[in-house]
Amino acid sequence: MTVILATACAIVYGTADFFGGLATRRSQVFSVVVLSQLAGLALILGLLPLLPGAYGHEALAWGLAAGLSGAAGLVLFYRSLATGVMSVVAPTTAVTSAALPVLFGLATGERPQVWALVGVALALGSVLLVSQERPRGAGGRGSLTSLAAALAAGAGFGGFFILLAMAPHEAGLWPLVGARLSSVSAVVLLALLTRRALRPGPGSLHIILAAGVLDMAANVLYLLAQRDGLLSLVAVLVSLYPASTLLLANRVLGERLRAVQLAGVACALAAVALIAVAQPV
Repeated sequence: MTVILATACAIVYGTADFFGGLATRRSQVFSVVVLSQLAGLALILGLLPLLPGAYGHEALAWGLAAGLSGAAGLVLFYRSLATGVMSVVAPTTAVTSAALPVLFGLATGERPQVWALVGVALALGSVLLVSQERPRGAGGRGSLTSLAAALAAGAGFGGFFILLAMAPHEAGLWPLVGARLSSVSAVVLLALLTRRALRPGPGSLHIILAAGVLDMAANVLYLLAQRDGLLSLVAVLVSLYPASTLLLANRVLGERLRAVQLAGVACALAAVALIAVAQPV
């Protein structure tokens, strides 16, 4: 059941990221993040009576910390999607977010098989391949900027996975409530301080709401999967989400990659798969 939930989570995450990337091409990043986060908050509040848990300050505190990390990752991720090639940004972010829980597991006593460590090394190599050539029509500086943002976003998502896993399992969905409250508050405050507009662009509201609802649905699936599985296993399975993002980007946007970038994307996906299958069940 853990593998099924984590795989379903990856598919939903990838679809949510595709919609988020589309939305940031029509609206400001802060507008997309705030409105999508509010849509997710509405969903999780509606699900609380259906999946009840034991409310506690510890669960809420871990959720608040996870929300701050996830919000930082989401802002950076959407920005990199808006300025870079979606089928490059998504795997780069996924590899980074997958590697961090593995390293955390090593530090806390988990002992992955050697193939998991090979996957981490392959992941680092994939980033170098992806950055070798820029997409047609993109400037070199913009490509490097979007790649750096994708790496930072992956760190934020990896922190989100780790911090959320620290919450007591009996807390139910309460950690997600805390995570969404802190992320919404942080992004709204940042938008106000920087005087960013929160009004969505024409024709983008329904895409933003879809991204927010799907993102929260994926968070719920992750929390359910993590309760019965190892963090290092669940997190890396969830990080396979670029598969659905890549498929949608290819089918809807017709994105194409050069050979060296395609090799980098393939290495990224292979790295995540190696890390996943090598973990003890």
